[in-house]
Amino acid sequence: MTASGVVVVPSYLPDLAGIGVLTRMYPPSLVNEVVAECGRTERRRRLLPARLVVYFLMAMALFSPAPYLEVMRHLVEGLRWADLWGSWHPPSKAAIFRARQRLGVEPMAALFRRCARPLATEAMAGAFWRGRRLMALDGSYLDIADTAANAKEFTRPGTGRGEGTGSYPQVLVVVLVECGTHAVVDAALGSRSDGELRLAQELMGSLAPGMLVLGDRNLPSSAMVRAVVATGADLCFRIRANRCPPVLERLEDGSWRSELHTRQDREAGREPVPVRALRYRLEDPGRPAADDEDYLLVTTLLDPRQAPAAELAALYAQRWECESVLDEIKTHQRGPRTVLASKAPAGVRQEIYAHLLVHYALRAQIAQALAEDTEELGCNRGSFTTALRAARRTVTSTPGVFSP
Repeated sequence: MTASGVVVVPSYLPDLAGIGVLTRMYPPSLVNEVVAECGRTERRRRLLPARLVVYFLMAMALFSPAPYLEVMRHLVEGLRWADLWGSWHPPSKAAIFRARQRLGVEPMAALFRRCARPLATEAMAGAFWRGRRLMALDGSYLDIADTAANAKEFTRPGTGRGEGTGSYPQVLVVVLVECGTHAVVDAALGSRSDGELRLAQELMGSLAPGMLVLGDRNLPSSAMVRAVVATGADLCFRIRANRCPPVLERLEDGSWRSELHTRQDREAGREPVPVRALRYRLEDPGRPAADDEDYLLVTTLLDPRQAPAAELAALYAQRWECESVLDEIKTHQRGPRTVLASKAPAGVRQEIYAHLLVHYALRAQIAQALAEDTEELGCNRGSFTTALRAARRTVTSTPGVFSP
């Protein structure tokens, strides 16, 4: 606005669009840098430049399951506060679709991997155990649009009776989560045929010494244990009762030294993987059936003095934090029983990375807000739905400004 009170309307209004709370985590300069690294920078100005499409995809996740044009209206609504709308109008659905095709998957995946990292400090309650950062691995399926391309790429689930296939193709998403903050620090996407174990091995680059990784009984294998140990991290996985590892030495805390050694290992001449195993049973009056169920854990923490069996048994419940994270994304953020709308595999992956980016930004904000209260309240106890509603409100306020 000039001194005379006349509004000067910029010629390139999309540069002003922002998504409130998310703009602080993913500022335009960072998005521009990632877009350039992926070779998606435009040679000419467009109504929908690559940076705006990145923000649009995150807005789709934030306002899921709103349709394209409604999301675009949310995204640029903040321009009205300063009378900057001018003659610029939201693009058509077809134009948005073409812009998404031009962008591709790589900038969304690269932005997520550039920003996602553990958030907890050792002062945060529930984030560490005996000096080790608690992490968890788990996978879940997302329903996607019923198209031939999606079905070919990701496949469909079978029915419970084995008489056919499910209504929708599904994507398998395996995530690495920081238990103390519910931050997703890495993810791998694939088809049902890929399996959790193979996709989980793609996440090893995000593990580091000083981490203790918790996982369900779909994950233990000598190959998986080797992959985790190679990163310097430790693990504590549940294992199926019918795969009980041999007892090599009984220890004073009730656990025993053992090893994992498959037929493939022997054929390849690989040495057995040393582990420690323990068995326990839950006593829960609210779950009578649990009284007859044994839990069998294997861990790479071989010294019972540094990792007592009773503490590991109690600690394993932290693995369910990963289930809570998947529920936050699938139920509260995406919307219950919502099917991802993209009709092509690349668009499906774009949507999933957008959801991961939004979830990470909200969890980072919750961790920051609760950091001073961690003696009383762990960061993973902050209300995700409250943060989600607050983030939606920031979009139509001042564009590009983080609202505390």
